[in-house]
Amino acid sequence: MDLHYLTPLFEPKSIVLFTGPQDEPEQQTPQARALLAHMATQPFKGLLTPLDIHTTGTLADLAQARADLAIIALPDNEIMPALELAGRIKVKAALVLASGIDQAKAHEMHRVAKQHGVWLLGPNSQGFQRPMLQLNASSAGALATQGQLALVSQSGALTASILDWARQNRVGFSSVIALGAHTQVGLAGVLDYLANDRHTQGIVVYMEGIANARRFTSALRAAAHAKPVVVLKAGRKQDGNTAAQTHSGAIVGSDEVFDTVLRRAGAVRVRSFVELFSAAKCLASRYRPVGKRLGIITNGGGPGVLAADYVNELGLQLGALSEESQRALAEQLPKASSLVDLIDLSEDATAEHYKAALEVAAKDRGLDGVLVIYSPKFGGDADAVAHELVQIKPKLAKPLVACWMGDSSVVPARHALADALIPSFRTPEAAVGAFGNIASFYQNQQLLQQTPPPLSHLATPDVEGARLLIESVLTERRKILTEMESKALLSAFHIPVTQTLLARNANEAMMIATQIGFPVALKIDSPDIPHKSDVGGVALNVMNATAVRDIWQSMMEAVREKKPEARINGVTVQAMARKKRGRELYIGVVTDDPFGPVITFGAGGTMIELMNDHAMELPPLNQFLARRLIERSRVHETLGEWRGASAVDMAVLEQALLRVSEMVCELPQLREMDINPIIVDEHGAIAVDARIVIGPAVQTSPGRAGRYGHLSILPYPQRYEQVWPLRGGGEYRMRPIHPDDAQMLQDMTKRLSPESRYFRFVSNMVELPPNMLSRFTLIDYDREMALCAAVQVEEEGEGGQKIEKERIIAVSRYITNPDQNSCEFSLVVDDAYAGQGLGTRMMLSIMDVARDKGLQEIIGLVLTQNNGMLKLMRSLGFEVKAYPEDPDFRLVTHPL
Repeated sequence: MDLHYLTPLFEPKSIVLFTGPQDEPEQQTPQARALLAHMATQPFKGLLTPLDIHTTGTLADLAQARADLAIIALPDNEIMPALELAGRIKVKAALVLASGIDQAKAHEMHRVAKQHGVWLLGPNSQGFQRPMLQLNASSAGALATQGQLALVSQSGALTASILDWARQNRVGFSSVIALGAHTQVGLAGVLDYLANDRHTQGIVVYMEGIANARRFTSALRAAAHAKPVVVLKAGRKQDGNTAAQTHSGAIVGSDEVFDTVLRRAGAVRVRSFVELFSAAKCLASRYRPVGKRLGIITNGGGPGVLAADYVNELGLQLGALSEESQRALAEQLPKASSLVDLIDLSEDATAEHYKAALEVAAKDRGLDGVLVIYSPKFGGDADAVAHELVQIKPKLAKPLVACWMGDSSVVPARHALADALIPSFRTPEAAVGAFGNIASFYQNQQLLQQTPPPLSHLATPDVEGARLLIESVLTERRKILTEMESKALLSAFHIPVTQTLLARNANEAMMIATQIGFPVALKIDSPDIPHKSDVGGVALNVMNATAVRDIWQSMMEAVREKKPEARINGVTVQAMARKKRGRELYIGVVTDDPFGPVITFGAGGTMIELMNDHAMELPPLNQFLARRLIERSRVHETLGEWRGASAVDMAVLEQALLRVSEMVCELPQLREMDINPIIVDEHGAIAVDARIVIGPAVQTSPGRAGRYGHLSILPYPQRYEQVWPLRGGGEYRMRPIHPDDAQMLQDMTKRLSPESRYFRFVSNMVELPPNMLSRFTLIDYDREMALCAAVQVEEEGEGGQKIEKERIIAVSRYITNPDQNSCEFSLVVDDAYAGQGLGTRMMLSIMDVARDKGLQEIIGLVLTQNNGMLKLMRSLGFEVKAYPEDPDFRLVTHPL
């Protein structure tokens, strides 16, 4: 019963067509003529019924057809009546093939569709293709070749271009979906569907914008966890937000934030149409590598060196054969060959030499992928070399990409490679770039697996005190915190700051400086001056009281001259940070529309804009994500032993980033922040200056916001962790599931009796397939929730010693239905723990979570013969009734 709500749209068994008068083609829209031509050329395998909006048949007769899908290709003024009629005859989904319909009309169509319970693709859609069903419900051209790649596009013109390219390059598709503007079924819903589509092994997306950041991020993460996803986004924005009031906001552009979102979601971004085609070739080959070391086999030094240069430029690694592999291969190659770095077979290389090199490279653990370059030579045989690649490909457990240089003489070889699903390119750079996309996919998958909680394992911050401080500033109708307020906020989250005191006149400044101890720093304190040094508002290394007095006066005069309208509170006095070889870094926060807050890191100090060094990550962070964020910055190279300075304390720097992540999670009003500089050395870190801007929280998901509605990725919900006693003695810990639980969930599934497995999955499978296992353990904690019960058990380890391990013994979960008001649950309990009250507790707890999320009803489908589950449902107050669509099930419902 695990059917997606879009199944009637993309897998219809019967269709009704609204295309206008069948005998008057001139009265039909271009979309209708194209659709009918496609249908005539390749008839749909299911039942097809043409309808007219002026039909004389009764609605009862029409409804008996029980059509899944209505396809509407009519003039604008006839679309609404057709949609009304489709709803009244109980179709489950509708496709509107049209163009130029404005937002107001589109919303009215959405209203009608929702009123009748119809899922609407369109208006302004060019439709979709499902080659496996021989269904071309589109105006985008001839039906694509059948394959395992899905294409989703928000541009009809690009859809047609990609299909044309695919035909020439022997690339097939499982689905082609052209969304168009103002469609009700959006990108997130389609990604959800394709993530669960067994005919799709990879997804290519062209997109221009999103409406719901949380929904998009959630769907993208789920899809990318199940299969490779490559995205090309239009509207790249290079300029930062010039209106931003901090350094962070000024140097971070929304396109870079989008990069960050894709990386954290586990997807791969390409930046050109050409790269998209390259990625499509690789996805069609179903490559999933485990690293970025690329071995290059070539018969020419020049092309090999070009490829090696591009490997370095993309941040990949040139893979070299081990000494053992070199010795084994050298005996089989021409004397002119070279195996140092490149596997250069020399110009005398034959197909046999390529075969020998491929066999050695396939076994060498130092290579994660292999690029084979062939340059046409006099007497060479391009077809024979291609044949060897085709022969070895099924045995190769790592990615294989090819570059057949030249033109007419190598065309048959390229066709042979394409037929064998070996990605082939005309230039070494394109081939290396394609492997780079594969490697990026693996690296981003590591980020996808991270599900940090909102608060780290560090000492608990004073969240309530921080909120009170923000509220007091907002009551004064201010948005910008002073330096002292900003540092107080940092201190509440245990980020070390320099001691800072405010002096309102020169005498106060001298007294404070004398108490703190020289040297000191003086800084103007004003909510209206974001960059103090620009107006002469910073003085460092002030050595005595007389200098303090003189600088205080001159600073006030300079600032009033340059910023006469600025409100000035006084001058802050703080001790100079005594870190002679410390690195000046910055940690910032910027709020993106629509993705919410983003944490930034890079080189700090007065040269921050000039250096333009900023790596980014979405909150929440854990130690793994904090470390990767640091490593992506250019300043990372200076954090180890550098020019005589000791390596900085990386653990302390990571902790500072974790603390900032906590601030972002717990303080939704935090809009922008600079900690610049934060000085780090081998002894620790200290924030020297800070500036914070607050304001209304940005909601990344319209509708139910919740506690973390300002975040694109929800934190791991620690608050649902509980400990409960077992009736037979002992206890179990109930907690939300996370990706690391995959193997334990699989083990529990294998321990279930065949009857229990069938009751839960309505299948005779012995274990969960990989895609289902990943879908069950990587969840977004927003649209769905899964609670597991875990106990500690003793198992025999290596050497016979007893080791204690965690074991999952029950799982309850719900998934929010498309109506956003109800959810569907499932429950499974380890047979060994049946009868101990686990089922009751797991159901009550998952119902509490659903209630906490604002859902109004929980429903489920239970097999009629599953008497134990039906008894449990009745004991919990569920209403049990017949399920009209399948007599083998009972529908159980409970209001929340």
